[in-house]
Amino acid sequence: MLLERENFLADLSGLLLQAQSQGGRLLFLGGEAGVGKSELLRTFVRSAGVRVLVGACDSLSTPRPLGPLLDMAVNGDIGLTRHDIIEHSRDEVFGAFLEHLNASTDASIVVFEDVHWADEATLDLLRFLGRRLEPTKVLMITSYRDDEVGPTHPLRMLIGDLATSPNSGRMKLSRLSLGAVKELTADSDIDPEMLFRRTSGNPFYVTEILASGESGVPTRISDAVLARAARLSPDSRAILNVCSVFGVRFEASLVAAVAGEGLDTDAAFEECITAGVLITGERTLAFRHELARDALLGAIGFARKRTLHQRALEVLVASGSSDLSKLAHHAEGALDRAAVLEFAPAAGHAAARSRAHREAAAQFARALRFADGLPGAEHAELLEAYAIEHGLTDQPEKADEAYRQAIRLREQLGDSRKLVVLLAELSQNLHRQGHSREADDTADRALRLLEEVPPGPEHAFARTTRSYLRMFEHESASAVVDGQRAIALAREFSDVSSLLHAYNVVGSSQLQLGETGAGRRNLLYSLRLGKRLGCENHVALAYSNLGSGLGEMYRFDEAEGFLRDGIAYALLLDLDFQRNYMDSWLAMTQMFRGDWNGAAETAAGVLRRSGAAAITRIMALLALGRVRARRGDPDAWTVLDEARDLASPTGTLQRIGPMHAARAEAAYLAGDPKRASLEAVSAYELAIERRHRWHVGELSYWQRVAAHAVGAAESRSGESPDHLGLMAEPYALEATGNWAAAAAAWEEFGCPYEAARALSAAEDEEPLERARATFERLGAAPALASVEAKMRALGHRVPRGPSPTTAANPANLTRREAQILKLLAEGKTNQEIAGDLFRSVRTVDHHVSAILAKLEASNRVEAARRAVELGLLE
Repeated sequence: MLLERENFLADLSGLLLQAQSQGGRLLFLGGEAGVGKSELLRTFVRSAGVRVLVGACDSLSTPRPLGPLLDMAVNGDIGLTRHDIIEHSRDEVFGAFLEHLNASTDASIVVFEDVHWADEATLDLLRFLGRRLEPTKVLMITSYRDDEVGPTHPLRMLIGDLATSPNSGRMKLSRLSLGAVKELTADSDIDPEMLFRRTSGNPFYVTEILASGESGVPTRISDAVLARAARLSPDSRAILNVCSVFGVRFEASLVAAVAGEGLDTDAAFEECITAGVLITGERTLAFRHELARDALLGAIGFARKRTLHQRALEVLVASGSSDLSKLAHHAEGALDRAAVLEFAPAAGHAAARSRAHREAAAQFARALRFADGLPGAEHAELLEAYAIEHGLTDQPEKADEAYRQAIRLREQLGDSRKLVVLLAELSQNLHRQGHSREADDTADRALRLLEEVPPGPEHAFARTTRSYLRMFEHESASAVVDGQRAIALAREFSDVSSLLHAYNVVGSSQLQLGETGAGRRNLLYSLRLGKRLGCENHVALAYSNLGSGLGEMYRFDEAEGFLRDGIAYALLLDLDFQRNYMDSWLAMTQMFRGDWNGAAETAAGVLRRSGAAAITRIMALLALGRVRARRGDPDAWTVLDEARDLASPTGTLQRIGPMHAARAEAAYLAGDPKRASLEAVSAYELAIERRHRWHVGELSYWQRVAAHAVGAAESRSGESPDHLGLMAEPYALEATGNWAAAAAAWEEFGCPYEAARALSAAEDEEPLERARATFERLGAAPALASVEAKMRALGHRVPRGPSPTTAANPANLTRREAQILKLLAEGKTNQEIAGDLFRSVRTVDHHVSAILAKLEASNRVEAARRAVELGLLE
């Protein structure tokens, strides 16, 4: 019986009507395992009266790229065959499927089930379709276990990316009430209240226990699943064992072939379907719930399971299957080393071509588990493929060990050409982790080895790597010289990858040197050529260097445009490292432009991704730390201390300069000018040595204001004529006391906080009031308190009352309180809210207490009700 689902079915019907009349709709249907998502969808599509396409993601250890689309191609017409999906480029497949959906004049339903298991290619397909559904008449539904989708899960990022679309929505399926459980147990001897208490109303648990026929409640739900299976005939139990090895969904003919001739498979399937263990699709069968499959699979002995995997592998090979992921899965289950080494690398390369880089990495890892005894060259190739895929997916530590093993193998083989390439790749990977000195040493070793290597593309690659590292060390002039040599070598040996990378490096270094026009031209050349040649990682790198390079030069308006375009590009192609790094710089850009909520949320998103490389994490921590310091939040030093611990070992100005500047600012705003001065001095000489105008300017600024705050003579570093010439314009103007011109310059650069900070050096009421109003609008509590104290000391009037944002709120909630109220109304705990906003739990506790007081609510439920009444959740 399908109970307490009437409202959900009505909502689904309403969405289908909207898709028919107003354009396509996308629904994310969430709920815990066993809550009835699949049953709800089956009931809905049976009564919908329109065409339905259904595909499901695999619960295999390594899912098939575009598995749901492959299912749809088997079960219906989608304008693509399985061969098309496997062999054609991903862009062609995505475009053809969308064209097929657009071509239909009738409404249709497209269901992607179990997307918590989705491979990257499937997530990218959902992202691609989600942004282009409006012209269609499609209701696209994706179901997922929301209790398995944590903050760093790729699906969480997809939902966030599509959350702003007016055509997308979310639905959470709830558990059954006690009343529904009582109705289900009406004909049973089982105590409904005990059953409800033990199952918490989970429909799968409830129905499995009832179906088991036991008078008591089993301790483990797997007992209930196995109890149901135990009531079936021996043939049916044997068939279920085979089915569980294949997965949640399977073709009956393949199962029958594995089961052998001694079983009456047709009768067994019929009994399993009648008993409710299996369900039928158009051309496939499936377990009613994946939990049932898991329980049955776990009950099979090791030897029997291995035998079944071996038979499944033999049947798939005999049938001519081209599903490399399934072949590799069964090969590993069978412990068939030769088959694993045949199918897993092929599946890895196929996944990489589909840009499913996480699946590619998993397949190469599977192959490496069986690689002992391989010839050295083959083993090294597997290790390098594994390392490359983990680098692309922002897992540099895993890539690191693989590169080192591959290097040892190439040394034993005496293969200098491959060794140069591996050393250069390891060098770049070490840099991402913040190991700058070891990265330099490794790059130098690659260059020395070139003496043993005849002229070839390896020379271009090694030279490009050396240039790349010098760029990050802000040895910009040397980086340009090395980069231009690398460009000449890359052209000589037709090395497209090194050519694109070298243009990236030269362009980025020219931006650092202030040669903005030339730098932008070289980076855009690399970007456009990379797009034309399909070199996706180099395109993402060009976007990243344009965004971070222009951001480092305080050209934040241009930087944000390139960063947002690059993030969208990297997301589509599963280039996690580039996406994460650009996100960290986007957070920094948002911080300087005054979008502090956006900066904090962007930075928090990066920090929740556990695989983020050190250089990425540093920039996100600094953006978040500066926002917290400028707001006067109590937990700024937590993130700034982590940034120090990660940045200090790099020894590079690009990390040390902004780290010490951020810490100097935080110390000054916290009322500790001596500490601020020490922080600023720590990186100042390196900034002078590298002649970095912006770092010289800011570090000099903090030394000067810190010296003034403690009553000492102003810092010579801020007054020196030589150093004035090294400062960026706004800082140089402030150093000479021209606060009005400095404020105008900061406004031109799009930095409202810095502009207000410059104005606060005035003594007249009008500029001080402008500074005060900006600080209040931004929520800059320490700076606001400082300028208001100065105004009072000078006898100027200081306006009273809440900020415009707070005054406009019916409950006088601040912007942050309104944000927390929305999350509170969604039923999130303070700990969950703290995780979403990347705040401390104590800070959220204080905000929630203030919200309850302002709403005159005694508890969270009452606060949510009051919020609805006041229209605060619109």
